[in-house]
Amino acid sequence: MKSSYDLAMERLQKQAPTVKLTAAQKAEIADLESMYAAKVAQREIGLREEIAKAKSHGNGEEAEQLQAQLAHEKAKLQAELEEKKEQVRNAR
Repeated sequence: MKSSYDLAMERLQKQAPTVKLTAAQKAEIADLESMYAAKVAQREIGLREEIAKAKSHGNGEEAEQLQAQLAHEKAKLQAELEEKKEQVRNAR
C-alpha cells in the first residue's frame, strides 16, 4: 500500500514531469546565471553610488527614486534570466 506522499508525488509527476537537463544545458544555465549576477552587481554598484550622493546632498526623494529604480531593474533582470533559462530547458 502506498503512502499519501507517494500518491501525491505520482500525481505531480503526471501533471508536470521533471525534465532531465543535459550537461550542455546545465552549463548554459550556469553561464546565464553568472552573466546576470554580474549585470545585477554592476547596476547595484552604479546606483548605490548615486543613492549615496543623493543622500549626502540631503535629497531623500531622489534617493528613494533611485532605490525604486534599482529594485525595478533587479526584478527586470531576474525575469529576463528566468525567461532565458526556460528557453534553454525547452530546447531539445
